[in-house]
Amino acid sequence: MRQLTFVSQGHVEWREAPEPKIQSALAATVRPLAIGRCDLDTGYVRGLAPIASGEPIGHEMIGEVVEVGDAVDRFRPGDRVIVSAQISCGHCRMCSRGFTGRCENVPFGASYGMGREGGFGSLACDLALVPFADAMLVSLPQGADPGAMIGVADMALDAWRAVGPQLTARPGARVLVMGGAAQVIGLYAAGIVVACGAGEAVYADDDPARRAQAARFGAKICRPEELSGAFEIIVEASGDAALMVKALDLAEPEALVTAVSIHFGAATPMPLQMMYWRGMQFATGRPNCRAQMEPLLARCSSAPGVADHFHPAVIEQTVYDFDDAPQAWMDPALRIVAARA
Repeated sequence: MRQLTFVSQGHVEWREAPEPKIQSALAATVRPLAIGRCDLDTGYVRGLAPIASGEPIGHEMIGEVVEVGDAVDRFRPGDRVIVSAQISCGHCRMCSRGFTGRCENVPFGASYGMGREGGFGSLACDLALVPFADAMLVSLPQGADPGAMIGVADMALDAWRAVGPQLTARPGARVLVMGGAAQVIGLYAAGIVVACGAGEAVYADDDPARRAQAARFGAKICRPEELSGAFEIIVEASGDAALMVKALDLAEPEALVTAVSIHFGAATPMPLQMMYWRGMQFATGRPNCRAQMEPLLARCSSAPGVADHFHPAVIEQTVYDFDDAPQAWMDPALRIVAARA
């Protein structure tokens, strides 16, 4: 069986790995129909995020169930499913509270294709083992195109957690997305904000290509230096400390701020005194992917033109044949999908 593997900066390749076998009644095997390259994968490939040579890479997958264990109740062979990028049992204390990215029954932070502990491999492979099928799998909506919906497997979940619950609590809010390093996540956030009917959706970025993609979602676009006014909800997707501080300076009192980008380094300066006096709520950290899937899917559609819905494929996708996934991971294009014919 092939598994996509990180070799060195700028180099990934197919490598042989043992074919997974079901050894637990709770498990299932899933054959990929479409896999996607995440913003984090781009960071690994460019040497911006750490991952060891020889580690499996790739964690976005929509696939077809091949085999299920005896205790799997919700899925059967042939079902089309979205696979959670994170490993979660669904019933421990953390999973029961919705903190599925911090399951207590696996090594902390266990995930597919991110160099984490646990040996769960990659979702960019010929066959994936899902250890907790009922907990980790979600049915793909009937008739949905796997390639068009691949964002729901990970990055759109990261975007949703930064804006979906916030807009539910504060409908009509003015929202700022500071775009940048978390490229697609930031764009997805802008698209979800528009779909949820925010008072105003502003996407700020120095990159003209990303601004153009945000405009396709219907967001108001500008460069960071052109920003003005105050925002009730802010998404920090730039990965740049100076731009993060600029975004925080535009937060109104009691603003909700979520950083979806990873700020690498020992410490990142923040204006804590100003944040204290304004009473901001600042959140960071990996999302709880599985817990976000149903709320996101309720707002999501692969069919263009469905009103008040988020359409991940509005971002221009470069589609590769599944066998050409190693070349796809090297492509500088914004959004990459590898799909089976």
